[in-house]
Amino acid sequence: MVKQITKVLLNSISALPATRFNRVISSSVCHNGLRYSTSVPDGPASHEDLKSVVEKDIKDNSVMIYMKGLPDMPRCGFSSLAVRVLKVYDVPFSARNILENPELKNAVKSVSNWPTFPQIFIKGEFIGGSDIVLNMHQTGELKEKLKDVATKQEES
Repeated sequence: MVKQITKVLLNSISALPATRFNRVISSSVCHNGLRYSTSVPDGPASHEDLKSVVEKDIKDNSVMIYMKGLPDMPRCGFSSLAVRVLKVYDVPFSARNILENPELKNAVKSVSNWPTFPQIFIKGEFIGGSDIVLNMHQTGELKEKLKDVATKQEES
C-alpha cells in the first residue's frame, strides 16, 4: 500500500512542469544556487556526441556530479550522500541525472573509466564516487580541493 501511494505521489510530482518551481536556462535548471540538467541534446545522439556533452560539462563546471536523480531529489543513497557532502561546502555545482538516458550513463563511464555512480569531477579532474568524496571530507582534503572553487565563484 505504501509503495503504491509513493509511486502515485512521485508520478504526480514528476508530471509538474519544471518551470513551475525552477528557472530554466539553456536546458539547465537553476534552483537554490545549483545548476543541473536532466536532458541532453534532442534527437538521436551517438555515443561520441554524448561523450562530447560530458567532456563539455566537466570543462565548463568547477564541480560536476553525474548522479541518479537530482540534487533536490536523489534516487539512491550514494547520490544522496554525495550531494549532502558537497552542500556542506556551499559551493555551486552542476549535475546530470543519468537515469534519464542510459546512453549518457555509458558516455560518462567511458570518460571516467569508472563503473559506478555517482561520479564527481572537480576542476576537470575525476574524483570518484560518494565513498571517496566522504573520505576526502573526513580527512580535510575535499575542503582544500574546493577552496579554489569558492574563491573563483566570489571573484566572478
